Amino acid sequence: MSVVKDLIQKETDGTISFGDYTLNEKSKKGDFSHNGDVYKIKTYNKITKLEKNDMFVYESVPGTSVSHLSITDDLVTFSVEGPSDAEVTLELVPETEYFVSVDGKDNGSLKTNLGGKLTLAIKLDGSPVKVEIKK
Repeated sequence: MSVVKDLIQKETDGTISFGDYTLNEKSKKGDFSHNGDVYKIKTYNKITKLEKNDMFVYESVPGTSVSHLSITDDLVTFSVEGPSDAEVTLELVPETEYFVSVDGKDNGSLKTNLGGKLTLAIKLDGSPVKVEIKK
């Protein structure tokens, strides 16, 4: 995996990929349609943020590249890459417990806050890391 040069793109498996952590200046792309939803991406080396239908979905500090993001009612999966460790925040169901796996290792369970935010610290070294979050 590498950075997404178009900032956001559809994948053949029905998922989306987004983000470019190599950019020194903020870049954004809006009005990206996928499966009846409209996405907006803002990305550069300090932050990557994804919105769907004007609602928060994903944010990382510093910026990252995400491939094959899939979100269902019970499961979120994606691979994330960046030059250094990142704090990733996702918007899920409020006050719900999720089981988290990072790079195949069980990270236990985390509960979302009242706003539905779930924050993960992910160790990155330039290689893709697979993340799986189960309800």
